[in-house]
Amino acid sequence: MADPAPNPSFRSGLLAAVPIALGYFPIAFSFGVAATRAGLTGAEAFLLSALIYAGASQFLALALIASGAPFLITAFTLAAMNLRHLLYGPALMKRAGPGARRRYAWAWAFGLTDEVFGAALGALARGRVGFSEPFMLGLGSGAYAAWLAGTAAGALAGGGALEGWPVLSAALGFLLPALFLSLLLSILTRTQVPVIAVAGAVTVAATLLVSPTAGILGGMVAGALTGVLGREGRG
Repeated sequence: MADPAPNPSFRSGLLAAVPIALGYFPIAFSFGVAATRAGLTGAEAFLLSALIYAGASQFLALALIASGAPFLITAFTLAAMNLRHLLYGPALMKRAGPGARRRYAWAWAFGLTDEVFGAALGALARGRVGFSEPFMLGLGSGAYAAWLAGTAAGALAGGGALEGWPVLSAALGFLLPALFLSLLLSILTRTQVPVIAVAGAVTVAATLLVSPTAGILGGMVAGALTGVLGREGRG
């Protein structure tokens, strides 16, 4: 019988967060620059990152604030874009197994971004580690710290920091989805291909025909339904 996967420490989580942190810092720097360019102070930009902590949603928040959108519309739009995060905790705990501790879930669940979730799920799927709350806290803390540090650095640099680097500015916008895609591909199996294909197709179609928010919600629902139907078909 194979030995059970070890339960990693907080330090192991921090080390696992290094690739995410390397991706988060430049994107958060770009957000800090964009926030000051939109008229926010450095403190306000930092507070947005500290409270919202969602890359695409923060850039959308800037656009809504700059356009003078009502507060309730802004809040509803951001909440709708991030509804998918409600599924991350249950999915991770199901993978971890019934014996996994969740005493401090209120602390580490805040850090379940797309990339942190992907990294944690990938580590469990490959059997390298067992589920551990200290590991989750380390993984989330490392990513969160990089996001805050990048925002602070971008806000201090000011709104004109990337004006002379248009190619770099454009590339930073793709870095976040590219990071999540790389984590997704690392745990991809043949049975998951239809789910990803359907979710991707619905997301693109709804985004082009309706709005990005509708694309995210539609892709999430379509992918979940495809996964359930596929599991029932194999049962």
